Amino acid sequence: MNQIDLSNRVAVVTGGARGIGLAIAERFAASGARIAVWDVDQPEAEAVARRLGGYAARVDVTDYDAIRTALAGTEAALGPVDILVANAGISGPNATVEDYPIEAWRRVIEIDLTGVFLCCRAVVPGMRSRDYGRIVNIASIAGKEGNPNAAAYSAAKAGVIGFTKSLGKELAATGVRVNCITPAAARTAIFEQMTQQQIDYMLSKIPAGRFVRVEEIASLAAWLASEECSFSTGAVFDISGGRATY
Repeated sequence: MNQIDLSNRVAVVTGGARGIGLAIAERFAASGARIAVWDVDQPEAEAVARRLGGYAARVDVTDYDAIRTALAGTEAALGPVDILVANAGISGPNATVEDYPIEAWRRVIEIDLTGVFLCCRAVVPGMRSRDYGRIVNIASIAGKEGNPNAAAYSAAKAGVIGFTKSLGKELAATGVRVNCITPAAARTAIFEQMTQQQIDYMLSKIPAGRFVRVEEIASLAAWLASEECSFSTGAVFDISGGRATY
């Protein structure tokens, strides 16, 4: 593992109790960061935080009051937040647009897109006042290319890409950098929400012939969260095994 220095930085990872978020939290802790795990699964978040010597909070990313409470608790326990990784998300059901449940659509958009906006909205004022911050939003290759039978997820992740570009431009003249990652699918618990047909489809689209490993995503996130990422902002970093066409 290459050494990336995140010493004494305070990093919030949403959805950090498992999957990609857990891998990112572990990598950041190994790089010296103090970790706050925000997740709806409080027992798992607390278990991860204990292991990493960090802080845990139960957070529904669609609830702005809960986000602000968690931010206040994090800063009281660990110090001002330097890094936000907005990772929490769900895949939603696999269905065609004509059959897609309307409430499921709303839930996916609320968690995967609005949740990113709300978390960024909460941490940006402090980062701007300190003239330093790193925001890494976890989007998806589906946000670039669109996956059939996953319209809500694809639309939400496309929204994260557009939101990242917008916020990156707003903060470009400050010391705050905002970027997003567009991974191909990784074998995480989110696969449990998908049909085997959908999983096979996604694998067929990856020229590398395998799914991305969560540790590979975490490595990219670590650089984006570091001081060395000083000029890239409002950018989209592909980690799709060759799938991306732009």
